[in-house]
Formats: sequence, C-alpha cells, structure tokens
Amino acid sequence: MGIWSKRVRWQLISTLTLCIMSIAHGISLGWFSPTLPLLRSKNSPVGPIDVSEVMWIGSMFGFGSLLCNVFICFPIALFGLKKCMYFVPIPNMINWILIYFANKSVYLHVARILLGISGGSMIVCFPIFIAEVSDNNVRGTLGSIFMLTLCGGLTLGFVMVYYISYYVLPCVVILLPIVYLCLFIPLPEPPQDLLKRGRVEKAERSFYFYKNLSKDPTKQDENKELFIIYRDKVLGGGIQEKVKISDFRTKESGKAFFLIAVLLVCNQMSGSFAIFNYTSAIFAQLGSRMEPNECAIFLGVVQLFGLASAVILVDRVGRRWLLMPSLAGMGLAELGVGLLKSLASQDFLNTHFWIALTLMCIAAYMSSVGVVALTFVIIVEILPLKIRAPGVSISMCGLSCAVFMALMTYPVMINKYGVHITMFMSAGFCLVGLIVLGIFLPETRGKSMSQ
Repeated sequence: MGIWSKRVRWQLISTLTLCIMSIAHGISLGWFSPTLPLLRSKNSPVGPIDVSEVMWIGSMFGFGSLLCNVFICFPIALFGLKKCMYFVPIPNMINWILIYFANKSVYLHVARILLGISGGSMIVCFPIFIAEVSDNNVRGTLGSIFMLTLCGGLTLGFVMVYYISYYVLPCVVILLPIVYLCLFIPLPEPPQDLLKRGRVEKAERSFYFYKNLSKDPTKQDENKELFIIYRDKVLGGGIQEKVKISDFRTKESGKAFFLIAVLLVCNQMSGSFAIFNYTSAIFAQLGSRMEPNECAIFLGVVQLFGLASAVILVDRVGRRWLLMPSLAGMGLAELGVGLLKSLASQDFLNTHFWIALTLMCIAAYMSSVGVVALTFVIIVEILPLKIRAPGVSISMCGLSCAVFMALMTYPVMINKYGVHITMFMSAGFCLVGLIVLGIFLPETRGKSMSQ
C-alpha cells in the first residue's frame, strides 16, 4: 500500500504539514527573479536599483543560508529537532513583512538574509525529521515529496508574480507559514530525537503515534516489543554519546562525506540549478523566441513532472537505479545541446528551436527525477547515525558553497565561452558523478536509519 497504508498515515500527514512550509519557501525564492524588472524600473517601490545592487541582493540569500547551516546543529543538539523547526517560518514571515513595507533597497538585503536563514534551517531540519518518522519502505517517497513541493513552490512563485500585485502577494503568502506552525505544533517530536536526549517514555508514545499502532490492549505486548527492537537499534548506534572530532575521522564517516561531496558538486556543476537561473541567456543563444520567464516556467513544469516521477519510483526501484540513469540522461541531453550549438548554424537553430527545447526538457526532467529529488534523501541516509545532525549541517554548508560556485561559474561560461562549452562542462560533471557514485554509492532502499 506504500504511503496510502494505515500504518504510515501520520507519517504522510506530518510530511505534508512540512510541505506547506516548503511551498512557502519555494514561492519566496521564485518571487525574486520575475520581480526584478519592477525593482529596476522607475515605478520600483524601493527606487530603481542597478545591476550591481541586484547581484548583492541576490547573494544575500546564500549568505543567510550558509550562516544558518554552520550553526543550526548546535540548537538541534541543545533543544531538539522539533523546537528548531518552530523557528523556520519566523524569518520567512519577516521577509514578506519587509518586502511589503520596503522603501529602500536595504529592506530587500535584510529580507533575503532572513529568507536564507529560514531556508538554511529548513533544508537541515526537514529531511532529518521526515527520515526519522518514516518507515523504511516509504522514506524515499516522503523525502521526494518534500523536494516536489519545494520546486513546485518555486514555479508557483514565478506564476503568482504575474497575477498578484506587489503589495497583495506578501499578504497571501505569509498565511502559509502561519498555517504550517498551527498544524505542526500538535505533532510529537521524532522518537529517535527523543531517545537521543534520554526521553524514553515520550519516545515510546511518539513511536506508537507515527507508526499508527493499535491501542487495542491485546496488542500492547506486541507493540512494546516493536518499540524495544527499535530503541535498541537506535541506541546501539551510540546516539546518546557525545559527538567527538574523532567520530568524523572514521572510515565510515570519511566515505560518507566523500560521496556527499561528489554528489553535491555534481548536483550543482551538472547545471541542475544554474540552468534554471540562466534559462533566458541559454535559450537566447539557442534561437528561442519565447519570453525569458516563459522559458523558466516551462522548464519548471517539466521539472515538476520529473519530481513526481521520483516520488512514484524511489521506493520501488531504489536510489542507485534512479540516480545513475538521471546522471546519464542529463549528461547525454546536455551533450546533445552542446553538439547542436557547435554544429548547427544560427538560422537552423532559429528555424528548428524545438530540437534545443526538447533536449533542454529532457535534461530538466532527468535531473529532477534523480539528482534533484534524491540529494537530501541520500545525504541523510548514508551519514552515520551518531553524527547525522552535524553531518547534515556540514553537508548543507557544502551545498551552499557548491551553489555559489555554480552561480558564479555559469554566467561567465555562457557569456564568454558560449552555451556549447558550458553544456560540455555540465555533461563532464555528470560523467564524473556517474562513474564515482556508480562504483561507491551503496543502495539504502529498505534499510533502517540505524543501519
């Protein structure tokens, strides 16, 4: 029955509750790009801003995210996972309040930093929460739903800017974090997080809740036995012991961080994120007659189909069998775009733009079905249990650095060397990921979080 079975009912409901916040964050991210023409015009609510200021406002998000990634593991260890998740919507709401009242560009700088802090805490806490409350056979599916709604919110943000005015949009979107907070408060803390802090009785009640175990008195002994098995597995991983530097130097930890580094670099330098940021520049060189934002929305919709496919397939075929074809398919599509641009004349590209569009759609779909959908799932699953929270925090710092590297590299490559060289580079990173991850990445489908 998968995610529709009675046993995982509360696991699905709690995941969908988190997805309300991921949609809100996606809309907040998607708002910026299509709003830039207004912000740079004479009718700008903050006064016309130039290109350099746009660059700084955009980069403030990465600064806020990295800042949060560095420090979020400490409050998680001190206060627990759920209490840190109460914090996630607050910077997002302040972001929209600042946008509404902004009359100087400094408001937008602060708003983007706060949005980065909200997003940085979200991408650390949410995947861990989903993984800890989920059964082994649905963990990948529920984690992919989180990514589906995040990217869906991004596309929705692009669309909403066209139909909702500048001052009305904040009033609409700010309701989503409030709804998330109201629905999330009643949910119990994850049992694994409670065991880590020695709260065994609360962990037992949380375990029964998320597994939706029967309250029938005749099944109490059976349920108790299930919890004891779960508790012993979790505590056997040394989760209650103090994390030491030496825990990061073990062979298991070293292999995990090596694979995560390769995954993150290939995730970003393959173009899975940067291509969407520079869609208009890429399509312009490929002979597109579509509006820049139309191109982004079009690829965004294709990406959603890829993520939806991942939700359906991830717990059926496994992580490796989804990630490897994703890297291969994306690399071949990007290689095709590069060859097309290299060998075809501009007149041919202008007349037969559908060829380039089809190849870009294949690249967007294949990246979404594996590289985009599974990155967070794989990171949480391959890290050793004892260092999972600080390990995810370190990994997200790496992701922020990889995003920064990609966003700095791609515009230079596209404008200086052309789309064809850029696509050859992206295909090269796909090949590196395919070889390294294909050889060393273990399959984690169906394994418990303590294995």
